[in-house]
Amino acid sequence: MQLSGLTTAVTGGASGLGLATAQRLVAAGGQVTIIDLPSSAGEQVAADLGDAARFVAADVTDSEQFAAALDAAGESGPLRGLVHCAGAGRRLRVLDKDGEPGSLEDFEWVMKLNVTGSFNALRLGAARMARNEAVDGERGAIVLTASVAAFEGQIGQLPYTASKAAIVGMTLNAARDLASKAIRVCTIAPGIMDTPLLARLRDDVRASLEASVPNPPRLGNTAEFALLAGQILENGYLNGETIRLDGAIRMAPR
Repeated sequence: MQLSGLTTAVTGGASGLGLATAQRLVAAGGQVTIIDLPSSAGEQVAADLGDAARFVAADVTDSEQFAAALDAAGESGPLRGLVHCAGAGRRLRVLDKDGEPGSLEDFEWVMKLNVTGSFNALRLGAARMARNEAVDGERGAIVLTASVAAFEGQIGQLPYTASKAAIVGMTLNAARDLASKAIRVCTIAPGIMDTPLLARLRDDVRASLEASVPNPPRLGNTAEFALLAGQILENGYLNGETIRLDGAIRMAPR
């Protein structure tokens, strides 16, 4: 698919990876709907991006809200791209420092946001793409976001690791499910990315994180995630794959 003229929805598009993706797609000539929480900076982000962008507030775990947001995205043209960046984590061990069981509430919260949210993106996004006329043999493409934690979860990351591993597990299965509809599915598994959250770290902590990346020895740029997301949308032979974007890092236990 050509990015120019492509109608795409980006969840979590008001900041971080989603924002960089929205910026890239607009710069390439696409129409982008940013889907994020009402409390986000989505309105301002869309205004800054200009006429090719719009903001729709929605919770990705709420089926009615999310479906309405995708319908709004389709008003700009047939929805052919969906980049799902919304997600979060909470620190949690199996047992806390006193030997008490970890919080089931925290585990369920992360799983709902990351796993249920991703399944909502798949099922609701694909339902709309399936109605499209095929162009060059395809109707659309969906990009999910996992993490290298799916493969090397660190101590205290149990719910985040479990949720991101679930997204990796969904990817090939979803691509096979949607093959008959000519809809592709891929996942990006970022390493340590320079998001607003990491910008708050002390300089020495950032330097330590950068040194842990083999090559290049630095944090990943959100623009590099956006570049890969755009390439997945464009490349019609990329399907069913989880792509690590991590500078060859392999996470240590801590």
